[in-house]
Amino acid sequence: MLPGLRNLDYTESMKLFNTLSRKIEDFVPLNPPKVNLFVCGPTVYDFAHIGNAKTYTQFDFVVKYLRARGFDVFYVMNITDIDDKIIQRSKEQGVAWNELAGNFERVFLEDMKAMHNTAVTKYARATGFIDEIVRQIQKLVKKGYGYETSDGIYFDIAKFKDYGKLSGRTEADQDAGVSRIDEGLDKKNKNDFCLWKKSKPGEPFWKTDLGTGRPGWHIEDTAITETLLGEQYDVHGGAIDLIFPHHEAEVSQMESASGKSPLVRYWIHVAFLNMNANKMSKSRGNFISMRVALEKYGYRLLRFFFISNHYRTSLEWSDRSLEQAKGALKRIDEFTLSIDQTLRDDESLANDFNKKIFEYLDNDFDTPNALAEIFNFIHEQNVQGKPGKNTFKLFQELNKFLDFMTFELETPEEIQKLLNEREELRQQKKFAEADELRKKIIQMGYEVKDPK
Repeated sequence: MLPGLRNLDYTESMKLFNTLSRKIEDFVPLNPPKVNLFVCGPTVYDFAHIGNAKTYTQFDFVVKYLRARGFDVFYVMNITDIDDKIIQRSKEQGVAWNELAGNFERVFLEDMKAMHNTAVTKYARATGFIDEIVRQIQKLVKKGYGYETSDGIYFDIAKFKDYGKLSGRTEADQDAGVSRIDEGLDKKNKNDFCLWKKSKPGEPFWKTDLGTGRPGWHIEDTAITETLLGEQYDVHGGAIDLIFPHHEAEVSQMESASGKSPLVRYWIHVAFLNMNANKMSKSRGNFISMRVALEKYGYRLLRFFFISNHYRTSLEWSDRSLEQAKGALKRIDEFTLSIDQTLRDDESLANDFNKKIFEYLDNDFDTPNALAEIFNFIHEQNVQGKPGKNTFKLFQELNKFLDFMTFELETPEEIQKLLNEREELRQQKKFAEADELRKKIIQMGYEVKDPK
């Protein structure tokens, strides 16, 4: 726990916006300080894009912040490794579906690590829970919520009286992908969704008590969460486009199967990352992969860019917005690199700032105001004098969940190469040539100071 916050009771101080109630609520988990949290992960048929990166980075921050506040968070993310999109892409590329999914899962996990999104406790593949999926479908059929057709087993939304309570809607629109609604030929209701898809020639299948086939998309998540988190748990997260039909389907399935409500106490949904005012997505073709963005901008700028925006506010990806973020991050870097750990600075100033920033973050993870407070503190420190060890300790603690700060000068490879060449010349007493390299380094925007 950080200084200045030891007397705060997190169960009374934290508030968040709950999609289910559509209002700000006190955050009180089922069994505090334990928090069970689930976030919908990727369908691994392609590279994850920066819109995905925004969602996963903001939840990485949320989980790390909850842990900093004293909560014991068990964070599960699913990996959809069997799906219509995977099957279609594998046919297009002429590779086995599981090979395609395995390759893109590996890429995704590498990209998550490179983004410093390391808060996930357990990744759960859909194909690792086939038995649990089958058992949940059998329970739904036995209770009258599931029915069989010529191509699969469907959930009868007419049987679940609370269908629509999460999203406030019961009908699909043009933004809902066909594969996510399921175009069954003889299903009872237009928006009934598939629990089990009967096998088709050339497609993967499992031999089960339901017959040969594979799971629908929605059922994998509730089978995973029931197994790992229980019939009811604390927090479910994802992007806002998953509220309907996906999360509405999860509510319907699990509450029908268990007879318990609510499935989740708090639903957290992240707004879109837009490009040219449109949602970024693979289907629109207006996306940049997470891997390409990491290579071009580095994880620190991307994390700062995503976290500095409130998670419920859409964010525009543009050269201008990235340049603004770069300038703001540079200001923080200049400050953290100027901290002199040998100095004893004003501890009360650090504690007051610490309390303010946590008050903002405790209020629905208000990162814009929290970051504004960081810049206020930097200004105050610059006015009062040199920041010292109390400031250093404080910023290190904050960086455990922000993770975009640096406390050591990062030298680009090109500059480091010139510095090494210059040092060799100095050792050879070729000072005129070494001085020419020094001038070149200065022209590239770096100051060179030699020790006495």
